[in-house]
Amino acid sequence: MPQRGRPRGFDADAALERAVEVFWRQGYEGASVSDLTAAMGINKPSLYAAYGGKEELFRKVVARYAEQDMGYARNAIAQPTAYQVVGTLLRENVLAVTRPDRPAGCLSIQGGTACSTENAPVAGFLAASRLAGERALADRFASAVAEGDLPADADPTALARFVMIVTEGQAVHAAAGVSREDLQEAAEIALAGFAAASGARPPERATDTA
Repeated sequence: MPQRGRPRGFDADAALERAVEVFWRQGYEGASVSDLTAAMGINKPSLYAAYGGKEELFRKVVARYAEQDMGYARNAIAQPTAYQVVGTLLRENVLAVTRPDRPAGCLSIQGGTACSTENAPVAGFLAASRLAGERALADRFASAVAEGDLPADADPTALARFVMIVTEGQAVHAAAGVSREDLQEAAEIALAGFAAASGARPPERATDTA
């Protein structure tokens, strides 16, 4: 039987995509249920029937964002050397946080940067998501050490934290209106810093896909 409150022709996937935009622009606390239902083209009973409530909807939005908008991070992790991992991640991050068809910045940063005590679980959820990405990057650098791509004394955890701090900072600056060109310049400086600190070897110029 159809769920109560769900209008005919309701496309849950399309509505979820519209919710991404609302949470991204307004943050978790700034996005009211009325804002969400208006953007999604549904009523309040439909939201609760299809998604379980505002927090559950937000978690689904973040999962969708990670799958669709953060695909470049998975591509970066798959690069053959640590230098190329970081180069791909930093450069693609700049493109992602300055897309003309999306709000500037990053949903995972802007969605819950300032949450009240009442919504602390949302801020914790976002922080845990970011730390999971950092751990994945640290694991990739640990593999690079084991393979001899990075020196034995390289610290995978510290290097991963440095790179994540840069990407998160780039997102904050993008949201503040810093241009793509300026962010790209900063990304190249950060990449050079990573190479100097880690001992990562840049690929031959002919194979560098920058």
